[in-house]
Parts: sequence; structure tokens; C-alpha cells
Amino acid sequence: MTATRWTPRALTAADLPGLLAVQRACYGEGFVEGAEVFARRLASPVNCSLVLEHAGEVCAYLAAYRSHLNKVTPLHGDFGGGPPAAPGSAGTAAPDTLYLHDMAVLPALAGQGLARALLAPMWERARHEGLRHSALVSVQGSQGYWERHGYAMQPLADAVQRERLATYGEGAVYMVRAIG
Repeated sequence: MTATRWTPRALTAADLPGLLAVQRACYGEGFVEGAEVFARRLASPVNCSLVLEHAGEVCAYLAAYRSHLNKVTPLHGDFGGGPPAAPGSAGTAAPDTLYLHDMAVLPALAGQGLARALLAPMWERARHEGLRHSALVSVQGSQGYWERHGYAMQPLADAVQRERLATYGEGAVYMVRAIG
């Protein structure tokens, strides 16, 4: 199958059993995030996650949300709003970053364009929403993959964000790419 045959749609609570099955097929137990965590993420107003199906079953997903540059969601963490607004302003700062928390494709369907079918519309939507960056945490040796998609390693100056990055284990890297 080619990428043009894959049509992403919004991830819903009904997709959670399939999402968990994809996670188990792709990651070690330490990276599997539970249904309760994903249910909270789906309820977040910043959520913009997508899913793909094959033969009526979830075969790939991209857990993503609108966030802020240099802000890391810890493993098993919720998709939260942004940092507090500057003193004297109302509310919180507007998101400037599309944060890709997790993307997984069933191994049996690897190499068939599913990742691209999830990423391309997400980047386009972010561009239309005025987001300037996309960020993620690269794990399990995926840094080269993300570099091929325009992401570059970016050090985190904030100690709290470095602690959040550390929840992903040794070798985890924060990466950023411009949108536009």
C-alpha cells in the first residue's frame, strides 16, 4: 500500500485498546503508557493526536499536542497547557510548538508510508495554526530518523525540563524543527 491510501483521523477514546496494542508491538514495557494517561491526554484542549486504521484496526498513531518550545512532557505525563503568562498579562502564553509525544506504526506495516501519512498533515495543520516549531524527544535510537525529517538536537537550559527528558532513559534527546 502507498501513503496515498492512508487517511488519518483524530484519535478517540474508542481507539485506546488498539493504540495500546500498537505500543506493545513497538516498544518495551517501560515505554508503554496506559489507557488512563491517554484518556487524560485526549481530554486536553491542546491535544491534536491522529490515528490510522488498517482492516478496521488501529495500525499507527501520532500522539501530539500544541505546546511551547523547550517544554518536555515526561514519560507517562499529561498533555498540559503552556507556561504561565508573563507578569501583568492575562492567561497563558499562546502555544508556539507542535509537540510530537509519540508515534508508532505496527512493525508489519513499516516502510509503507504510514509515518509520513501522519506527519505531513500534522505539520501542515501546525503551519496553518501559526505554530513556529515542532519538537519531540527521540528515544530508542530514532535520532537519525528524525534528523532526516529536519529535526536537530537542541540542549535544554532549564533543569526541570532536563529532569523530564531523563524520564525517557539514557540516550533520549530533545529535538526541534522549524515549521514553515
